[in-house]
Amino acid sequence: MSLQNKIDFAIIFEVKNANPNGDPLNGNRPRTNYEGFGEITDVCIKRKLRDRLQESGHSIFVQSDEKKTDAMPSLRVRAESSEFGLGKDAFNPKKTKKDDAAKSACDKWIDVRAFGQVFAFGKSADASGVSIAIRGPVTIQSAFSIEPVSITSTQITKSVSGEGDGSKKGSDTMGMKHRVDSATYVTYGAMTPQLSERTGYSNEDAEIVKKLLPKLFEGDASSARPEGSMSVKKVLWWEHNSKAGQYSSAKVHQSLSVNADGTYTIIPLDGLHSEEIDGF
Repeated sequence: MSLQNKIDFAIIFEVKNANPNGDPLNGNRPRTNYEGFGEITDVCIKRKLRDRLQESGHSIFVQSDEKKTDAMPSLRVRAESSEFGLGKDAFNPKKTKKDDAAKSACDKWIDVRAFGQVFAFGKSADASGVSIAIRGPVTIQSAFSIEPVSITSTQITKSVSGEGDGSKKGSDTMGMKHRVDSATYVTYGAMTPQLSERTGYSNEDAEIVKKLLPKLFEGDASSARPEGSMSVKKVLWWEHNSKAGQYSSAKVHQSLSVNADGTYTIIPLDGLHSEEIDGF
C-alpha cells in the first residue's frame, strides 16, 4: 500500500572541523552562498541517505563508485543487467510498455521509488518518447548553516610513488585542504502521498527512512570529514492526518526556528504533532 499520510521532516546537524560538501569549481572549498552561509546540496544529502539504505541491505540503483555492491560500470548496464537489474527487454518498447518498466524499476530499487529516476527507453515507431521519467514522492532541500561559516584553509603536501616499480619516491606536490570550523546546519524534506501512488513508496518505506535519518553521517568518514566531525543532533518528523495534509510544507517548516548552537523552538500547529528524534 502506498503512503497514506503526508509527511514533513527536518534534520538539524552539526559540522566541526570538516568539509561537508566541497565545491569542485572553487578548489573544493566548502560550499557557501553569496552571504557566506554554508550550503550542502540536496544531491549530497540524498547520496548519504542512499548509502545508509544500501548499508542496511536495500537495493539501490544510483550507487557510489566506492560503495558499489556489484560490478556494473554504469547505470545503464545496471538497469539492463539480468542479474542486478531488469534485463534489456524491460527497456525495449517492442516487448515492454513504459508503465510496466517504470513499475518494475520502482519495485526493484527503493531509491527509485523514493526520489524518482530517468531511464532511457528504446526507440520505436509507436513509442511515445525515448525516456521514462519517474517522479518520486520524497523531496529534500539543500541544507544551510544558521550563521555564516568560518572556513580554515591549510596548505598540505602530497606524496606519491615514483614511476616504474614504485620503489623511488616521487616529488612532493603542494595542495590545500579546507574545513568549516564549527556550524549548525538544517535541511527540510517532505513525502507526498499523491506521488507515492505512482511509485509504490509505502508507509514501510517511510519508516525505513525515518530510522536512518538520525544515522545520516554514520559510516561516511573521509579525509575531509573525519569520523565524528558531522553528526545529526535532531530529526523533526511531522505526520499529517491525511494525504493532502492539514498544512502546507512551507508553514510546517517555518514553524521550526533553529539557533546557532543547535537548540530550537517549534511553534505548535493545531492538530499536527511533531515527533523529536535524537541523532546518533
